Parts: sequence; structure tokens; C-alpha cells
Amino acid sequence: MRLYLASTSPARRALLAQTGIEPVLVAPGVDEDAAVASVSAALGRDLTGPELVAMLAVEKAAAVADGRVAGSPVDGFVFGGDSAFEVDGVLYGKPHDPAVARDRWRQMLAAGGGTLWSGHCVVDRRRDVVSTDHGPGGAGRAGTVPPVRHVDASGGGPLGVAASLTHVAPGGSELVAAGDRVVAVDSAVLTFADDMSPEEIEAYVATGEPLEVAGAFTIDGRAAAYITRIDGAPSAVVGLSLPVLRSMLLRGFGVAWHDLWAL
Repeated sequence: MRLYLASTSPARRALLAQTGIEPVLVAPGVDEDAAVASVSAALGRDLTGPELVAMLAVEKAAAVADGRVAGSPVDGFVFGGDSAFEVDGVLYGKPHDPAVARDRWRQMLAAGGGTLWSGHCVVDRRRDVVSTDHGPGGAGRAGTVPPVRHVDASGGGPLGVAASLTHVAPGGSELVAAGDRVVAVDSAVLTFADDMSPEEIEAYVATGEPLEVAGAFTIDGRAAAYITRIDGAPSAVVGLSLPVLRSMLLRGFGVAWHDLWAL
């Protein structure tokens, strides 16, 4: 069974590969800044962490699910994901610039930590599945696993299905189903070392590692030594919560994790 990853992130691909899943990588081509700006303008306010990552995850998955890969229609599941780090009510995306990364590290250390929000969307594009009434993709096993809460995405306004995931508490998670997709938000609360020096910040930023990752750090690289505690799934901090993705496939579509293994 094929899994398309609507991302070219090496970290997300590596996460899946280490669990036995070899995804097909497809760049979604979504202008994230424009998408966020459009929805924020329609709402008349900034997006919350859960709203932002859920909305972008849906946008990315839909962009690949409704397109063609190597000239052929998608045949399998499409996963889209997004991440943002929140410190004292402020959402941090990718800093891009070393000066911005340095400033964010100072702010994060002053706060002591923050919450990593991880958005997930799985769209069912299997071409050989006969639809039933058991799940959004037609293959859920009713009565064998906890049910997924079904929502009407058309009632979510500019946010769509992401409007149903606005009340996830830091360290918690939630998933919902709408039509042919399951959408989820997972989160992890991180605590940083309280003795990190300005020299260590400078040395870390100089590596270039924090410039293109949400929150200006990774736990699967050099920053791991500066993070003292994670309350939540470590994989969510990398960019894809493996336990949540497993639940989405099982509870939403009746598909076991090992069904995606590349044997």
C-alpha cells in the first residue's frame, strides 16, 4: 500500500523509513505564507497554533491528492504535515535568517520552553477500494477501534476542517474525519536547558541547522543536547507524530500500520 508524502522534508522521510515505510515524496507547491495570510484576513485575526498547522497540513495533502505524480493519478494515501513552535503565545515558524534565529533562541530560553504544534492530514486516494459506511475512506473497521469524530468541513468557514481542532491543549492531541480525509493535531511541550550560554547559541546558529526548521531547532540534530524534557511524542517534534499517524490510518480507514511496511 503506497503512502505519498506531500513534503520533501528529509526528516519526515527518515522518520517513516526507520519504521519500515518508504513514502513517495512529492513537493506540494503550497505558498504557506499566502495561505495563512488569506485565512487570517478572512477571519480578521491571527491563527492559533492548532489552526495554523491543521490548515496547512490539509492544504499540502490536498494539493498532492488532487494532482498527478509522474504522469499518473495518485493511488494510495497522501499525508500532509506542518509544524509551528509557540512560546508565550507567539508562533515561530522557520527563521530563515541567522539574526532571527539568534533572537528566537534568546526568547525561547528566557521562557524556558514552549509547545510544538504538529498538524496532520491523510487523504484517501486508493483507486481499488469499494466505499462502505464504515469510515471516511470506505475501509474503517466499525466496532474494532475507537471511532473518529466526523465533522462537516463546509461548516468550518475559511478554516475548513481545521476549525474543528481549535481546542487542543498543549501536550494533547485530537483527530477528526471529514469526507475522504482524517485531520489531526498533536503537540509536545519542550523544556530547554537553563544554562545555555550566548556562545552556545552563536555556535549552534552558525551551523545553519536552525534556519529552515520550525522554532529554529531540531531534536534529531545538534539541538538535542539543549532540550532537557519532552512531554509528548518525540516524533511530533521532528515533524510527524508517528503514533497519531498510526491512529489516523487505523481509526479513520481501518488500515494497520504494518500494511504500509515496505517488506
